[in-house]
Amino acid sequence: MPSNRCPPSGHAGPVTDQKRHVSATLEARLTGAQRLELQLALPTLPGLAVDERLSVLLDGKPVEPLEVVTDHGNRVHVLDGADGQLSVSYTATAVGRAEPVELTEADRITYARPSRYAESDRLLGFAHRQFDTHVPREALALDVSSWVGSRLSYMPGSSGPTDGATDTLMTGAGVCRDYAHLVVALLRALDVPARLVAVYAPGCDPMDFHAVTEVAVDGRWLALDATCLAPRQSMLRISTGRDAADTAFLTNFGGGLVLESSVVTAVVDGDLPRDDTRTVEQLG
Repeated sequence: MPSNRCPPSGHAGPVTDQKRHVSATLEARLTGAQRLELQLALPTLPGLAVDERLSVLLDGKPVEPLEVVTDHGNRVHVLDGADGQLSVSYTATAVGRAEPVELTEADRITYARPSRYAESDRLLGFAHRQFDTHVPREALALDVSSWVGSRLSYMPGSSGPTDGATDTLMTGAGVCRDYAHLVVALLRALDVPARLVAVYAPGCDPMDFHAVTEVAVDGRWLALDATCLAPRQSMLRISTGRDAADTAFLTNFGGGLVLESSVVTAVVDGDLPRDDTRTVEQLG
């Protein structure tokens, strides 16, 4: 099995109830009438207490977006905009740990299929030649994540918003969403349900919205992060879906949008936990 690009950090730190603080601010210039969808807010999950504030301004005037909750609990904030300046600010403090997310039969169907950015049907032959499918599923998931971490170079600007897993495999470089898409696609090609999760990730460097993979193992959703950029124990789920098309932090329909700035922070009270890349973790 290839070794991971970043070595294990020793024994994983304890899963604690550290207080976590996150924020995101966006500035965008809008041209023409359009519908906007934001996914910045933490979902409402049992076991996790969240104190939060969302502010949306259009040309300095407050706007109250419509909150739509999806099947996975993703909180999408929807609003209409036109020519002008969009300013968004979200802050939250989370206490406790979210209970494990249920793996449903619908999940097994949805997340075993190819999707826009995780074209598993195009990687079937490659995946079955590259990986030993006779090992237990947890070991197979770790093998795939380790291989992707070793195969790719983390290079901001090396990929575009329309690049999928096959593009990433060919170029050998990308950012967190590209790593996650390739892990998802390879696992699905091996008949293992997998999906993408957008997270706030304390300790992430460079700090930004982060993307990781969740894989179905023994009736549980377990987290993998081939980038090794942050400890999984401290991550906070934002949104869950087939790929980045379902989890984008900002989407617009109609009109034009130029994202002028995006600033993300995520910290914990006290020391960050130590993550062992040889094991799987559940997001909490």
